[in-house]
Amino acid sequence: MDIQTDHRFAINLNVRGIQPSATLRINELSNQLRAEGKDIIKLGLGQSPFPVPDRVVEALKEHAHEKDYLPVRGLKGLREAIAGYINRSERMRCTWEDVLIGPGSKELLFMLQLAYYGDLLIPRPSWVSYAPQARIIGRSVHWLPTHAENNWQLTAEELDIICRDDPSRPRILILNYPSNPTGCTYTDDQLLAIANVARKYKLILLSDEIYGEVHFEGKHKSIARYYPEGTIISTGLSKWAGAGGWRVGTFIFPPELRPLQDAMAIIASETYTATSAPIQHASITAFNGGEDIDEYLNQSRRVLKVVGEYMHQRLTDMGAVVQKPQGAFYVFPDFSNFRDKLARKDIMTSQSFCTALLENTGVAILPSSDFGFVPDHLGARLAFVDFDGAAALKLAGGDYADQELGDSFVEQACPRLVAAMDKMERWLNSL
Repeated sequence: MDIQTDHRFAINLNVRGIQPSATLRINELSNQLRAEGKDIIKLGLGQSPFPVPDRVVEALKEHAHEKDYLPVRGLKGLREAIAGYINRSERMRCTWEDVLIGPGSKELLFMLQLAYYGDLLIPRPSWVSYAPQARIIGRSVHWLPTHAENNWQLTAEELDIICRDDPSRPRILILNYPSNPTGCTYTDDQLLAIANVARKYKLILLSDEIYGEVHFEGKHKSIARYYPEGTIISTGLSKWAGAGGWRVGTFIFPPELRPLQDAMAIIASETYTATSAPIQHASITAFNGGEDIDEYLNQSRRVLKVVGEYMHQRLTDMGAVVQKPQGAFYVFPDFSNFRDKLARKDIMTSQSFCTALLENTGVAILPSSDFGFVPDHLGARLAFVDFDGAAALKLAGGDYADQELGDSFVEQACPRLVAAMDKMERWLNSL
């Protein structure tokens, strides 16, 4: 046995067998295929199609010289801006001391699970990184059942059933809405009912609201309104300000969870030290908002809503079962109606479905097995983001400023999405 083989067996058991993040993997594969000259329509990675708002970019330029290490918990001015943002949008009373800044909310979620000894409760389907992070750290994961008939939403009753067998067990419940991968969100009554169960069992509730600002009607509400003492709000700039690559995220804690915030800050101090100084300074501009940011968000929501409606209609017409999105930039169709035809092509799993679709049409999407489902669940997630976001915003605020957006707008602003639906429809019809 050579030395390389010996080292392989020393790799942490929790990491062995885990594949790279599914969304990043499909993005890298899509880029590789494009580099080989193939026309790939990228509906895999959920990266905002819109540019970072101009004033926020200018703020980054102005602060590019900032080179000092900032406080571990984040720049005070940014923490104040985020507290103000949450208080305005959610009518809360948090202070700057309740805010923790990190290099992306993904890193903060990892530190939360590291700092807190608790099982992870995740409604299925869920974003691709929640469960793998728990496995890397060595936490138990419990998938909570949801149903297509209920827009894949967790119900308070199902949460209560999971918790009642061991009511004192420490647990973290992750609630992500508008949802990645479904685009669906919760009503006030649903949030209140879930909050009551969370309070009953003293759960820590991580409310992942990274898509809150791209609720199509601009009416997102945080469950922290109903369970303030146990809810951590997670947000950032990646999805509503187009700044995914900037890597800045934030957790907003209630005072009751300050010891947990302190523990996470200790981990931060021994790992990433601090979040990028120029990025933090520039982010103040985004969270402080203003008329230009409001207009940017208004047009973003208009565009995403009409594109979501278009994708929903096209997929429904093809014969897929899909819920109408209410926010974000995802749809989660089920292609079970094609099961027999697919089986004749030896396509039995969502992974083989997506592979065949990519090979035959150049359309890259992600299988439902990456979102917590068994392999033979014939679902997939489509991120409707392969279009020129800057041009779409300009068109929506220009020629279409005073009219309702419809299919003609999508055809003009998002031709690659139209092409993706055409290619998918032809392929399904050819089975």
